[in-house]
Amino acid sequence: MNTIQYKKENVKGVNIAYREAGDPSNPTIVLLHGFPSSSHQYRKVLNQLSNEFHLIAPDYPGFGNSDFPSQNDYQYTFDHIAETINSFLESKAIDKYAIMIQDYGAPIGFRIANAHPDRITAIVNQNGNAYEEGLGQAWKTTKEFWSNRNKETEKALLPSFSLEGLEWQYTHGTRNPENVNPDTWHLDFLRLSRPNAHAVNLDLFYDYQNNVKLYPKWQQYLRDNQPPLLIVWGKNDAFFPESGAQAFKKDVKNIDYNIYDTGHFALEEDGNDIIEKMRSFLNKNVR
Repeated sequence: MNTIQYKKENVKGVNIAYREAGDPSNPTIVLLHGFPSSSHQYRKVLNQLSNEFHLIAPDYPGFGNSDFPSQNDYQYTFDHIAETINSFLESKAIDKYAIMIQDYGAPIGFRIANAHPDRITAIVNQNGNAYEEGLGQAWKTTKEFWSNRNKETEKALLPSFSLEGLEWQYTHGTRNPENVNPDTWHLDFLRLSRPNAHAVNLDLFYDYQNNVKLYPKWQQYLRDNQPPLLIVWGKNDAFFPESGAQAFKKDVKNIDYNIYDTGHFALEEDGNDIIEKMRSFLNKNVR
């Protein structure tokens, strides 16, 4: 097991917490987490790949151990979070890197990649969507919220923040729920129980519709730049089913395609196999 360091970097008045492991002289992999998680979701990747790669995993504002500024002091949109994470990487003088994306990590990572295509060496995609055909049945309530935001449509989404709802997000679609560490959803529940956390995350749920509008732009980025792409996708994800993974084949030529019989957080159940796929892919494409 390699040493992981737990650090913070001030980015325009917001302290961004991040985990870092490995020799900075090795190729850098930026690990972008999803909802409702944090850099904690990449603990296995940081432990197992840091002998060959430099790994850095930031927590977004309002997530993990980063600052949680009020909505008056920080605009919780995907545009702004991507801007913050890009500024974080620039402040660390990280200007050439692969990205690993999952869930929220996809809209954040694709914004950065689209703005700075020359910086992206490769993409590792674990259930990070960029196609409308990749939006599963679990989006029904959120789409109703997009159509008409009011107290009733907000209330319909609140179970997502409950302990039971968070557990479901981690265990739904797994072969065996006992393969998933329960610390994951308990940590997320503690963070989502902070004052104003529900309001901030509802703002992000609402803003997610702007990601869908940008899908054609991100698809054009893929066609134009052809980044090497590793797909490691949990096919039983109720939010982003396998159809979302298949869609990338339309636009990317150099694609290493791997589907797992698990759910939304595929690293929890199939981490060892996924990490070895990453090792082989990254050694081939970025070393």
